[in-house]
Amino acid sequence: MRRRGSFVSLVALMGLVVTAVPARAGVPGNVNVSQMKNNQTEAAIAVDPTNPQNVVAASNLEHNYGLMLGVSHDGGTSFVRRSFANGTYPARSFGKACCDATMSWDQYGNLFLVWLDASEATIIRVALSVDGGDTWTQIGPYAPTPPPAAAIARGLTGRTREPDHRGSSVDQPTVTTGGGAVWMVWNNRGSMQAVGASVSGLGAVSTLGATQDIPSTKGCSFGDVVVGPTGQVAQVCTKDTGSPKIAEIRMNVDPDGLGPEPFGQVSVLGTTNVQQFEPILPQRNRTVDSETGLAWDRSGGPNTGRLYLVYTDSLSPTSSKTDIFMRSSDDGGATWTDRVRVNAVRAGAQFLPRIALDQTTGLVAIGWYDCQNDHGDHRFGDTDGIENTDAMYYMTETDGSGTFIPEIRVSKGVSNAADANNGIDYGDYSGLAFQSGVAHPAWSDNSNSTGDNPNGKLHQFDVYTASVPLT
Repeated sequence: MRRRGSFVSLVALMGLVVTAVPARAGVPGNVNVSQMKNNQTEAAIAVDPTNPQNVVAASNLEHNYGLMLGVSHDGGTSFVRRSFANGTYPARSFGKACCDATMSWDQYGNLFLVWLDASEATIIRVALSVDGGDTWTQIGPYAPTPPPAAAIARGLTGRTREPDHRGSSVDQPTVTTGGGAVWMVWNNRGSMQAVGASVSGLGAVSTLGATQDIPSTKGCSFGDVVVGPTGQVAQVCTKDTGSPKIAEIRMNVDPDGLGPEPFGQVSVLGTTNVQQFEPILPQRNRTVDSETGLAWDRSGGPNTGRLYLVYTDSLSPTSSKTDIFMRSSDDGGATWTDRVRVNAVRAGAQFLPRIALDQTTGLVAIGWYDCQNDHGDHRFGDTDGIENTDAMYYMTETDGSGTFIPEIRVSKGVSNAADANNGIDYGDYSGLAFQSGVAHPAWSDNSNSTGDNPNGKLHQFDVYTASVPLT
């Protein structure tokens, strides 16, 4: 889920600065970005390529309307945060945010923020900041054309991810930038759609184009989108199959991006035992999906043109022992390498992965929630005496070779979703940005390891981040 915020200068918000708390050796300093009461989950985070000191994070808010928006101008060491798009003056034009914040920062310094509206079920809100996240203008709302009747898969598997705000028909938007363009994908009545716009400079964004229906995506959801080195666009999503209970990983490519060619026919990249609503022990209430993600190397380095896929799989369709896997393609998704397991330790559940590629180096970072330390023994990594229910956030990096550096424990403390009493547990995803050699993950955390969660330890979630140098 994701929510909104208001069009107010951050200068007026005094006393809302959040600073890093040093972690013990080997763990990066954790920063509580949100530091608000109740739950904040499903974090998105982005870093300005033109000035990596600018870092912005957003998340949903458990109650009322709006998004949590945190803005940093010191590289993620401290944040000023506020409620954004909450329907109050002077930001009524942003509507009332429900959830599903997603962000992307382009090469010109344009920061795009996208979310679902709570009161208008058929639109996606789109906002633009050209000053590092301090102020925003709306370039939406965008109202996608409904897919053809033959493409509609009502209710997917009979369930919906987000709260059913007046029968919301659009879900799970994702925004990305690259190659002088901004692109979004989303699910509309059970099928995937996309739209793009050209970008020629700071604040120079064309009108969003016509809605594109992506072929053979009926019943496909939880998608991701990425732009390639020549402006081509790829989207990935998963579709459950009934027998056996697995999910197909499906991908479509638009070969010329903003050109006249449409998205091509679907390719089935493989299957996973993690379906769209898979209950696992650390996320039994909300469930998880395989959370497929894409990254495309446009760095100009030796792996330029390489396309990466990350996703979750499990030992069986009913297992809570899940792992993160990566594959890559050097021919635009036509053929793929065999999968490589990302997480080194296979104990417990690893879930909700996120992938990000540093376009200055070509290096790839992957982050995820990890239960490897929870042995149910009331020692470090366990809070409730039950194995595989407590999670921490981990990361690793690869140079594209298929080998990974030793995984890094990013979160200082241990979190438990049941204790958050959130309804959506950790949410549907985590956040990750990677720019100029520094990775910035964003995750839901109720350990209170920094001592500044207003709800205390092992109660509601706050959004945490860290600055992790990777070379």
